[in-house]
Amino acid sequence: MSSPPRHLLKDLSLSAIAAGFVTVLVGFASSAVIVFQAAQSLGATPEEISSWMWALGLGMGLTCIGLSLRYRMPVVTAWSTPGAAMLIGSVAGLPLSDAIGAFLMSALLIAASGFSGLFERMISRIPVSLASGMLAGVLLRFGIDAFAAMKTQLGMVLTMFAVYLLARRLLPRYAVILTLLVGIAFAAGLGLLRVDGLSLQLAKPVFTTPTFSLAAIVGIALPLFIVTMASQNVPGVAVIRASGYAIPISPVVGWTGLVNLLLAPFGAFALNLAAITAAICMGREAHEDAARRYVAAIAAGVFYVVVGLFGATVAALFAAFPKELILAIAGIALLGTIGNSLAAALRDEAEREPALVTFLVTASGLSLAGIGSAFWGLLAGVVTLLVLRRT
Repeated sequence: MSSPPRHLLKDLSLSAIAAGFVTVLVGFASSAVIVFQAAQSLGATPEEISSWMWALGLGMGLTCIGLSLRYRMPVVTAWSTPGAAMLIGSVAGLPLSDAIGAFLMSALLIAASGFSGLFERMISRIPVSLASGMLAGVLLRFGIDAFAAMKTQLGMVLTMFAVYLLARRLLPRYAVILTLLVGIAFAAGLGLLRVDGLSLQLAKPVFTTPTFSLAAIVGIALPLFIVTMASQNVPGVAVIRASGYAIPISPVVGWTGLVNLLLAPFGAFALNLAAITAAICMGREAHEDAARRYVAAIAAGVFYVVVGLFGATVAALFAAFPKELILAIAGIALLGTIGNSLAAALRDEAEREPALVTFLVTASGLSLAGIGSAFWGLLAGVVTLLVLRRT
């Protein structure tokens, strides 16, 4: 028997909106510079770089909003950071139009693997314990970095953590937003907010007519597809499963590929399920009631659209926050998710050791063949499980 449909206005909460803002803040502040470098490596003009941010922001925003409203569960999407990093070192003088054609081919492959159900059939065989171990490994460095930031900004980070603890005791739903506000106020008081010279300007989409070459298909499209699926969509599904949401993976991945396909001529190189930022929207800090956390993903989508409309200007605004503030708020917002993931990973004694191997390999940051540690952690866990299982 299906549950009655939920109503957005009734489910709206300040904590969910705050989680959506933190999601976008962490996502842009941590990797926007890589996207800028990827565009520059392809010879993109400032107007074209602004168009890239417009297309990516719009794509992430529309998919977050549309898919979260459709399923009434938090669906968070992101650009492919490993994909952007791959572009920086692999374009080898190819023209931008060839790269745009490769983006179209990669998006078509993502959509096909999603709508066909092939990707979901493959990923559904991974045990929850391994998925949870991988999620904990992915998020571990964020928890560690939050406290490591005390080395350079002890006063700010320590104050933020103290506020978080007090708020968790007295106002748990607003703990993250209060921590963020205190951090911003502290940074402003110390003169750490770099907002000089910022001015809001609407981004203008620039259409680039795609061209197709064998070099771009082999050198960009196929690697971009593989890296996005292995390093982004696999961890993204693991976050969804570990958080207890029964989101239908096939249509969700398919829609990210389709939206990517439509926006690729404007610079959307790869859209996929988010992992780290999704964990912020799916954790208890977004809302104590798991059924109301989809609002956080919708809020993130709205912020992504705003960022896209103002292009690189808003990305520069996010970059104005001090690095220590970003590290602290990301780690603090993910504390609950890290704890829950570790508990789920180690709960089943029969799968404890494979889950631990998954966690350790993922947390190691191992990267081989351009594919991140999340994929290799899962692979190591699966191999360990197959070797140790009795039947």
